[in-house]
Amino acid sequence: MIVQILPDAQADLEAIGDYLARDNPRRAMSFVRELRDRCRRLADVYVVFPMVPRYEDRGVRHYVHGGHQIFYRVVGEPPERIDVIHILHSARNYSAILFP
Repeated sequence: MIVQILPDAQADLEAIGDYLARDNPRRAMSFVRELRDRCRRLADVYVVFPMVPRYEDRGVRHYVHGGHQIFYRVVGEPPERIDVIHILHSARNYSAILFP
């Protein structure tokens, strides 16, 4: 199955990397690689992770990695691809960003 990291999620990865690089550039690069790897792995385990609470009707699921959440949607029936829509720190108000 194809996993697409959409432009908003790409921008999130860049922002995460920039933020972490202020203190530790090496860790910033490795952590962004970890997040990208976790996104790719969704192709095999996408149904395991729960829908976002209170927004199940939107079909958005989330996967926690460290202090961040990967938000994604399964597209197609049967599933054709996974769209990673955002990658956000868990302390952020995700509902305001994902569901304005």
